[in-house]
Amino acid sequence: MRSVNILIKPASSLCNMRCRYCFYHDVAENREIESYGIMSAQTAHKLIDRAFEYADSIFFAFQGGEPTLCGLDFFSDFTGYVDKKLSEKRADVRYGIQTNGLLIDESYADLFAKKGFLVGVSLDGTKECHDLNRVDARREGTFSRVKKTTELLTKKNVDFNILSVVTESGARRAEANYNFFKKNGLRYIQYIPQIAPFDGQCDFTPLSAESYGKFLCRTFDLWFWDFSEGNYISIRDFDNWCGILMGRQPEICSLQGHCACNVTVEANGNVYPCDFYVLDEYLLGNVYSDSLESMIKSDISKKFISESFVEQSECASCVWRQLCRTGCRRNKEPIAKTGGHQFFCESYKMFFEHCFDRMKKVPAILDTKYANR
Repeated sequence: MRSVNILIKPASSLCNMRCRYCFYHDVAENREIESYGIMSAQTAHKLIDRAFEYADSIFFAFQGGEPTLCGLDFFSDFTGYVDKKLSEKRADVRYGIQTNGLLIDESYADLFAKKGFLVGVSLDGTKECHDLNRVDARREGTFSRVKKTTELLTKKNVDFNILSVVTESGARRAEANYNFFKKNGLRYIQYIPQIAPFDGQCDFTPLSAESYGKFLCRTFDLWFWDFSEGNYISIRDFDNWCGILMGRQPEICSLQGHCACNVTVEANGNVYPCDFYVLDEYLLGNVYSDSLESMIKSDISKKFISESFVEQSECASCVWRQLCRTGCRRNKEPIAKTGGHQFFCESYKMFFEHCFDRMKKVPAILDTKYANR
């Protein structure tokens, strides 16, 4: 069975928020056309056709910008066309969406529940922390509206997790944010370190390696205490690092040791190898003119992957390399100048030195506390 994960930008870089650290706004500013508008039903259907031609297991994920700007009818039509294809060819199809949550109402929640969407909701923590950066077009905080969305999704039994961007200010609030998520029953969390723009110039205080390292250490202290007491909260990075120690293959792409071609589709059908690199120089083709197989195997795709193997010579002898796996390529930019230096290298060294002995205990704790659940 051949599988493919497809990340779709149905509203391109369009968004109803003005987050101060938005990486996709930076991506869009570094290409000739900043926004490709809203994906048409024709383009969506062509993409679905290409996916069914290529694979038997398909994960359609929607991201932005803000994908819900396409409107509920877009998603109803998209899933309806997939259902039509499934009547012609057997395949395993799953859905996911990453949203800021502002437009999610009962109709959206009902569709997500019916079609089994895994929903990622962007929420940076407490109101104080979230509203520092995640503001709407009027520059007003969005915490209250996003919090109501999490309550609606819970009510409708929609599977969802939290995506929380770690900023310099947020890193200092590690304990408050962790306790906020726990208190509100938000038990599936993916922390993402804030990244600087490609040119390194930003109008906010960037997250430092030291602050991120301290954030990881403090959050792990809280997480491990709860875990040891039988109160498991899923933090994606911790799950993956502990999984590596248990002999499992990590599922986060930044822990694979190198890039792969992660099919990312813009609103006009253009295809790129990664969400962070939806740039003109990495254009692989378009769903109207090219098959997924030809784009995935293209010279540009191969070049993109080969570039990701660049790393510092010291990485080879680093005791933490098998856990760090040299990290995400995006945090090594510009690769030509850094020689593959990982911006958060010191963060991870600090973290593993602080937490490694307890991470090794996770399998035994799993055996004693969770095996019979």
